[in-house]
Amino acid sequence: MTPQPLPPPSYQKPWLSYQDQVALLQSRGMVIADLAAAAEFLRHVNYYRFSGYCLAFEQARHQFQPNVAFEQVQAAHAFDRVLRDVVTEALEIVEVDLRTAIAYHFGQRHGAFGHLSRVQFFQRFKHADWISKLHDEANRSSELFVMHFKATYREFPNLPVWVATEIMSFGGLSHMYTGMLRHDQKAISARYGLQPGDLASWMHHMVYVRNLCAHHSRLWDRVWAIKPTLPKAAVWQPPYLQGNNRLFTSLLMLNYLLRRCPPMTAFIADWRRRVQALIDGPPSVPNANDLMGMPANWKAHPLWT
Repeated sequence: MTPQPLPPPSYQKPWLSYQDQVALLQSRGMVIADLAAAAEFLRHVNYYRFSGYCLAFEQARHQFQPNVAFEQVQAAHAFDRVLRDVVTEALEIVEVDLRTAIAYHFGQRHGAFGHLSRVQFFQRFKHADWISKLHDEANRSSELFVMHFKATYREFPNLPVWVATEIMSFGGLSHMYTGMLRHDQKAISARYGLQPGDLASWMHHMVYVRNLCAHHSRLWDRVWAIKPTLPKAAVWQPPYLQGNNRLFTSLLMLNYLLRRCPPMTAFIADWRRRVQALIDGPPSVPNANDLMGMPANWKAHPLWT
């Protein structure tokens, strides 16, 4: 008989006061000059959020590199907060553009309520579940245009596609595009100079990154759990790009998509300047650029310039 694996142990770690949390960091080799200020900071930033920023400064698990100061990890936390802001700004522009492109094409091709038809989507697409979630979003919405539609027309909670795309979640929009028939996908992806499968993958990745930003999760040195498919063009491949699982890939994607939004030219130029200024002052670890997936000459990358 095959022996059964032992059950995992139960959690035994005790609650720690802010002062005990500071002492724990000290025991692991962190230099903390002002103990009271460190405890006050941890009163504001949960220890387990802070400990995520410690990872890049460790030489082994729970063992800091020599002379790592509390302020260095604080600075990494502050860097990441600004990074999330600039990424979120770009994601907003791209998301709004995608909502518009999808609503415009689908409405033109299939009419106001074409999205209610199962036959307009791939067979494997869970259309009924998607519509059910869309109804939930319509019923929860307090947008004036939704309330007007509800009070005026009998179709509610069904909404015209150009209204529905404004209230569905970004994840719902991503699912919609992924479920569309290929001729519809191609018509929309052509607006961005991408293959349909690549745009579907990019949208899925952007939903993931947007959710990280919305929950204030660590961004700068994260290895992406949901990675975008890279186009086959040489500029998306080595040696120009080492992989698709770090921040730099996402910044290139956003820059690429922003350039497909001509009315936002002034924003794009300012956004690029702010990204460059931010990345020029990364967290103070020797391999900061590697942790972000940034080559030494990243500003000269063809997709950035």
